[in-house]
Amino acid sequence: MTDGREIISMEKESHANRLDVLLRVLLITQKLLLEGKHASKRDIYYMHPSIFIDQANVDRAISDTCILLHCSRHNLNVVSAGKGLVMGCLRFKESNRMFNCIRRPSVAYPVPVYVEEVKHIMGFARYILVVEKETVFQRLANDKFCEMNRCIVITGRGYPDVPTRRFLRLLIDELSLPVYCLVDCDPFGFDILLTYRFGSMQMAYDAKLLRIPEIRWLGIFSSDAEAIGLPRRCLLPLTHRDKKKAEALLQRCYLHQQVPHWRLEIEKMLQREVKFEIEALSVFSISMLSEEHLPAKIQEGRHL
Repeated sequence: MTDGREIISMEKESHANRLDVLLRVLLITQKLLLEGKHASKRDIYYMHPSIFIDQANVDRAISDTCILLHCSRHNLNVVSAGKGLVMGCLRFKESNRMFNCIRRPSVAYPVPVYVEEVKHIMGFARYILVVEKETVFQRLANDKFCEMNRCIVITGRGYPDVPTRRFLRLLIDELSLPVYCLVDCDPFGFDILLTYRFGSMQMAYDAKLLRIPEIRWLGIFSSDAEAIGLPRRCLLPLTHRDKKKAEALLQRCYLHQQVPHWRLEIEKMLQREVKFEIEALSVFSISMLSEEHLPAKIQEGRHL
């Protein structure tokens, strides 16, 4: 590697194969753009499976193409199967189909895959809430959280995919709403928060288009366990994998430079050597999260 770029030599067989894959992916994406069609990474793999050999080779070639052309994956008409969900006080049009979430604000709608085709976004929400997991999303839906609090709720169902982050970025730009994020009190939940805030480490070339610098961390914080008197039976010990993950996160330079107060929360978690899930609040009441905890935190400004 020299100044962030990798040198590929035709003298090495592995490099020659990699260049072959890259050129084929370039030809495929050129054809997609010329014909105005879209394809998934898996579609592309099956166009030349004997040459591509493995899906990872296609994924790397697409990333290389984006870096070479200084563009995003969607600019190549390469899309991923959407997994995000949205509900709440929102209405938008995708292609020729209208999605009127306002009519049934507690019903989950799939996040659009072709975000560039989303138009006519309207809503009367007060804020956007991003939640880490589908289970929490469904809890809020069952408790009619969006109706009671006039908001929009989105989940990426774990680590968010590109359409979910692009759609969230679009909503913030169009509606000018504050955005909060709720994740588990563990290193992997924190990493998901960082993915929304700073972008994916695997897609650093796309970070400027996908990051959400204005996102506010609503919890769950390590200190919340004491504040609400969470029973010890709800606290789980950090595993060796958790500790390694947390230590790796602490090495990221942007935590020191841009969000040092977030870094302190990770350090507290490591010191206490415990973690807990959002659902742990159900020990008090099945609806404590939606009826008490979240509304109070947002109203009182208890976020980082």
